[in-house]
Amino acid sequence: MSSRQAGSVASDHLLIDRRAILRGGVALGAAFLCPFPPALAQVARENWCASWGTAPAGPPPAATTQSFTDQTLRLVVRASIGGSRVRVRFSNEMGSAPLRIGAAHIGLRASAANLVAGSGRTLTFNGRAGALVPTGSPLLSDPVELTVPAQADLAVSLYLPGTVQATTIHDAALQTNYVSSAGNYAATPSLPVARSIASWPFLTEVDVAGTGASLVALGDSLTDGARSTANTNRRWPDFLARRIQSEALPGSMPIGVVNRGISANSLLNDYANAWLAGHDALERFDRDVLATAGARWLFVLIGINDIVYSSGSSPIPADDLIAGYVQLIARARTRGLGALGATLPPFENHVYFTVQREAVRLRVNDWVRTSGAYDAFADFDRALRDPSDPARLLPAYDSGDHLHPNDAGYAAMAQAVPLSALV
Repeated sequence: MSSRQAGSVASDHLLIDRRAILRGGVALGAAFLCPFPPALAQVARENWCASWGTAPAGPPPAATTQSFTDQTLRLVVRASIGGSRVRVRFSNEMGSAPLRIGAAHIGLRASAANLVAGSGRTLTFNGRAGALVPTGSPLLSDPVELTVPAQADLAVSLYLPGTVQATTIHDAALQTNYVSSAGNYAATPSLPVARSIASWPFLTEVDVAGTGASLVALGDSLTDGARSTANTNRRWPDFLARRIQSEALPGSMPIGVVNRGISANSLLNDYANAWLAGHDALERFDRDVLATAGARWLFVLIGINDIVYSSGSSPIPADDLIAGYVQLIARARTRGLGALGATLPPFENHVYFTVQREAVRLRVNDWVRTSGAYDAFADFDRALRDPSDPARLLPAYDSGDHLHPNDAGYAAMAQAVPLSALV
């Protein structure tokens, strides 16, 4: 066959192929419009918003790492906003081996480790009852139908076959959680409790489907709620979530409040011997803020640990902290998030207080108030300080260590947040 004949045959084949495409145009167009099965397409189109979240850290020191052997965890969290469909995010991001989940479940918590009758729902992963979470990875469950009221307690249960080390964990949960005797009790309404723990292993987020958006509070122990009353949800983001609910205008968008505070966390520095303090805020920002479902606002309260862990006589320069804040703001705005910040509360009489460290705090606070870098800010310093001695906490707000507020102080912080910025 000559090259001219070959070209003619090729042209005929191309013409036939084009005609076949035109004849099958309707079916082909439908395939392009719906490339996934209907169930997957529905999931892809849903709007998800985080109702609860925490920041994973770890791994803990080997001597203090919790271990579970063929046991079920029942982890209690407080939803900030409600919805009729939920999904859950788990994490093996600090793990050194794959995490095997044998079964998972969610329901409304009645009391202790007990579920509200009839509220339990099995969680699946790509339609399967269990999952293997790769090292260094998160895992989202499939959505499940469950009516969750705002401010409801949820119980997320995980059955862990074999022996599992809790290397990915939020240590300071300020919430009693439960570990079963041996066996898969994920779907059991009343868990047979072998012991309790005060941490959240492997659990990082609960999302609800709907029209809401989320505010992500990025911070340290002041956001984590250190020294607030356990099992009462009295961290300042908890108070803020309730305030938003009570002051919301009719028809306004639901706003979830997600607490990504880690006690002892810093803005700029990691501490190689203290991984429960988490990676620094600049490093964990993409995971803990940008990956949060429905994130629309960033709220920054961090930096006091950078100050108090630096030299007492020659502490970290305020300009270094300011450069870190500017980076957080810029990265948030790159993704369309509003950026809110806060002044650092006073800490005179705390064990780490020095006049040099105080000078850095004052310089940072002056920048927060006057630079206009944030879209809005909460003046936590003014809300918490003693008018007669502005360098220290008001005694009525002092938990006793002269740095962390008590429950009343955390409530005052929530009152200082300008809700007008959340529009």
